[in-house]
Amino acid sequence: MRPETILGSVPAASVHNGNGRAKVVLVCEHASNHIPAQLDNLGLPEFELSRHIAWDPGAFAVAKRLSDLLDAPLVYANVSRLVLDINRQPGHRGSIVEVSELTGIPGNKDLSSLEREARARAIYEPFHDALRSTIERRRKAAPWVISIHSYTPVYKGVPRPWHAGILHNEDRQLSTTMLKMLRENPDLNVGDNEPYAPIDGVYHTIERHTKPFGYQGAMIEIRNDLIADATGEHEWAERFYQILTRMLAVEA
Repeated sequence: MRPETILGSVPAASVHNGNGRAKVVLVCEHASNHIPAQLDNLGLPEFELSRHIAWDPGAFAVAKRLSDLLDAPLVYANVSRLVLDINRQPGHRGSIVEVSELTGIPGNKDLSSLEREARARAIYEPFHDALRSTIERRRKAAPWVISIHSYTPVYKGVPRPWHAGILHNEDRQLSTTMLKMLRENPDLNVGDNEPYAPIDGVYHTIERHTKPFGYQGAMIEIRNDLIADATGEHEWAERFYQILTRMLAVEA
């Protein structure tokens, strides 16, 4: 399948509030569970696409609300990570998975190198081009790049006790302050590089768009049962709005 036919009329990426004036650029790589019609649900029954294997439930709603509160641009994906995970380098074992958690993905089995390359050209490259150009327009402000994700309360039978986690690599300038402010609430169990860490390959987007340019970045992970409805989505968006507003006030 040629790259130009994979997505049909759906763009790989969209930008919400592209003219937002904040120093922050928000990213939501796993915003959508959409699989293009040409790929026939990758051979999966419809109910599987509502699960975390296909997207990060609640993450886009939180990111969009936070974008509006901060007046920050938000770049988000329109295609399920099961087709291609834009938060992995093409060729990485997590880029196009044949098994997600314990679920086999029939439409991803035995793909040729040309088929994998076509998906990368159709999805990965346009998404990262959109994010690059959004960040580049704010280069004079030395933008903060922050991605919003969610995770399951239980993974392969193992409970995850954290309400949220902040992920970082060597650059801890944003994450240290975010962790400290989250932990001001004694009711929150906050993970430092939990439930994932850069060693898992999950930090690709932030690393790619910050490290070479000297920008600061961090990943926010929220347990998805806490953002399963509008009340939870608004609560967590407001929480991070308050935190980032405090951080920006110090930076000013």
